[in-house]
Amino acid sequence: MKLTLKMYGTPVLRQKAMEITKFDSKLKELSEEMFRVMYEAKGIGLAAEQIGRKERIFVIDIPPLSDTNQNGERENPNVQMPEIFINPKIISHSESTQKGIEGCLSFPGITAEVERFYEVSAEYMDLNGSKKIINAKGLLARAIQHELDHLNGVLFIDKISPIKKILLDGKLKKLLKETKKNL
Repeated sequence: MKLTLKMYGTPVLRQKAMEITKFDSKLKELSEEMFRVMYEAKGIGLAAEQIGRKERIFVIDIPPLSDTNQNGERENPNVQMPEIFINPKIISHSESTQKGIEGCLSFPGITAEVERFYEVSAEYMDLNGSKKIINAKGLLARAIQHELDHLNGVLFIDKISPIKKILLDGKLKKLLKETKKNL
C-alpha cells in the first residue's frame, strides 16, 4: 500500500468518513501507511481522507517538546504518542478556547489563525476495537479537533475569518489549480 497526500480541491477531502466495523490486519496496515505519509510530510496529524480513504480514522504524533504550556510544562504528561483514533467523537470540551496558527498537510505553505476549544475529551477505539477516552489540552486538543473536522469533511479554512480567507484567496486558487491539474 503506497498512498499519497491529497491536496485541497480533491473531492474526498469534503466527504464524511464512514464508521469502521472491521478491526483486522488491513486496518493496521492502513494506520502504518498513514503514519508513514504523515512523518514524510513532517506533520503531527493525518486523517484518512488526506490520503484518499474514507475510513473514520486519524493518527496523531505530537513531540513532547511541542506539548508544553507557557511555563514549559507538559500539557498532556499522561498521554503516550503516537496514537491512532478510530471512530472518534468529542464527548466534552472546555468553555475556554484557544486561538492558534494552524496549517494542514493538504494545504502546503498555507496557515491561518483558528479558534478551537482549549480542552477536549474524546472517545475512540484502538486497533483492537477497544474503547478509549482521552482528555487533551493545548496542541493535542487542537490536533484532535482539526483531524476530527477532516473526518466530517470540514477543512481548517472553513473556520477562519472571511478577511483572512480573502487574503489567502490567491494561494488557495493556485493550490486548487495545481490539484485539478493532477487529478
